[in-house]
Amino acid sequence: MSKKFAFVSDAAEKEYKDLPAEIQDEFGKDLRKIQFGQAPVLPIKYLDSVGQGVIELKKNGRPAYRCVYVTKYLDSVIVLHAFTKTTNGVDRQAMKVAEQCLKDLLAELRGN
Repeated sequence: MSKKFAFVSDAAEKEYKDLPAEIQDEFGKDLRKIQFGQAPVLPIKYLDSVGQGVIELKKNGRPAYRCVYVTKYLDSVIVLHAFTKTTNGVDRQAMKVAEQCLKDLLAELRGN
C-alpha cells in the first residue's frame, strides 16, 4: 500500500521547485520510494529536535541540499521544507522553518 504525497504548503512546494532540477529529481525518486515503503538511496537523518518523526534527506556536496519531510500523518509523505545548505553544522534557520511548518501542519490536523 502506498502513501499519498503532499507539500505542507505552497511555500514548501516553491522551495522544492527552486532547487536545481537534478536535485529535485534525486529527492523525488527517494520520496517516491518512501511512498511505497522502500528505503531511500540518499542518506537520511532523523530530526527529533524539529519534531517526532521528522526526517531529512541529505544530498552532500558544495552546496549541499536538504529535503525535510514527515510520514507520520494522514498516511502521507509530507514535505515540510527544502533548501540549499550553505553552512557547516546545523542550519538553525532552516530547522526553525521546518519546525514552524510542522506546527502549522499539526494545527491544521487539529482543526485550529
